[in-house]
Amino acid sequence: MTSNNYKLQFITHHNDRYSYIDSARLALEGGCRWIQLRMKDADPALLEETALVVQKMCNSYNATFIINDNVLLAKKINADGVHLGKNDMPIAEARKILGNQFIIGATVNSFDDILHHLQGATPDYFGCGPFRFTSTKKNLATILGLEGYKLIIKQIHNNNIHIPLIAIGGIHKNDIPQLLTNGVNGIALSSSILNAPNPIKEMQDITTTINYL
Repeated sequence: MTSNNYKLQFITHHNDRYSYIDSARLALEGGCRWIQLRMKDADPALLEETALVVQKMCNSYNATFIINDNVLLAKKINADGVHLGKNDMPIAEARKILGNQFIIGATVNSFDDILHHLQGATPDYFGCGPFRFTSTKKNLATILGLEGYKLIIKQIHNNNIHIPLIAIGGIHKNDIPQLLTNGVNGIALSSSILNAPNPIKEMQDITTTINYL
């Protein structure tokens, strides 16, 4: 994974104002160059239709396009990669299907999760969280907070692991400096952007913050 796009990731969401497609468009217009399409329990035909629309938008912005969970769809439409949850397909199996040219991310909640993944195959990044409570995900894992990230980062360094760690889960703009200055490699956002009064400006402000740091 050579691109630095991973430092700011947006995970699609929806609310009473914006659709999944709207959310991706707003993030792109605000300067984000990494979009993960996450549509849990969506009809397969609707998921593919939406993925093609979002992929086209990402291509026009030269942005990385990741599909959540669905390895076969990622391969079918030639997305940039896939993100695997803790209960999804193992990384090794996904790598056999996709090959090395696709990005594979993996969800973790602890250093033990990281070690478990590394027994099979190496992902390109870890999505680690949640930072705090978030309503966008069911069956929420243990909340980490800043101290939880510090501990995991220390364990990563002590074990000579060199895989980007992306913080996720209930993160707001004011949280970003402390996360990045304490060793987190990137930030993934969702509802905090979509629920902002002006989502595009919110993303622009965050993009500026991350570029400054």
